Amino acid sequence: MGQTFNGSETIGDIVAGFPGASNLLREYQIDFCCGGSRTLSAVLEQQQIDKSAFLARLNQMFQQAQEKRGQDTDWREASLSDLIDHIVQTHHAYLLKELPLLSEFTTKILRVHGQMHPELAQLHKLFHQMKMELEQHLITEEEMVFPLIRKAEQTGAEADISKAVNTIEELEADHSAVGTLLKEMRAVTQDYRLPEGACRTYTLTFQKLEELESDLFEHIHLENNVLFPRVKR
Repeated sequence: MGQTFNGSETIGDIVAGFPGASNLLREYQIDFCCGGSRTLSAVLEQQQIDKSAFLARLNQMFQQAQEKRGQDTDWREASLSDLIDHIVQTHHAYLLKELPLLSEFTTKILRVHGQMHPELAQLHKLFHQMKMELEQHLITEEEMVFPLIRKAEQTGAEADISKAVNTIEELEADHSAVGTLLKEMRAVTQDYRLPEGACRTYTLTFQKLEELESDLFEHIHLENNVLFPRVKR
């Protein structure tokens, strides 16, 4: 992607070609994982974001990244197996480590602070719903879907490719459900705004939830906007 952006590109294509754009999109709370099929212009208009100012920043960041090129892997060019390995070893491993910890933290702050902050009960419920769905999702990917994609890549057989493609719609639906839960968690906490005098655990919980959201955006983007479209071709 050598040209500058003009807004006609889809969000997913922008981040696939320029991963660094995800930082700017997160700053403006633009969904680039589940909402990756929308054009940038449409999203900026919908969210009432100044298009010219946004594009100026995006293109400046892109030009700076071009000067440092070679540090990031272009997952559109890597083998499907290598991309899957990266997703499992980076993002799945992160979730398997962080979800149990965040379960403890969200439970603890609800127990200690729930009376004064009733929104923590809703946060606890939303997080654990998402945790359950993600854990089941990871099993489906690792035990069923990813092996099918690896096999299709190895054989190139139409039957194997069709089997792999047929499993993807369910995963994309799971991603949309997780995206909705992330938005609800952010809404119920008023963008993870800490109350005055928040204790260390309260502060750490909100920090880790924002880190979880950021990692999930990257994770879902790689699957929805890079891996799955390559399998469907």
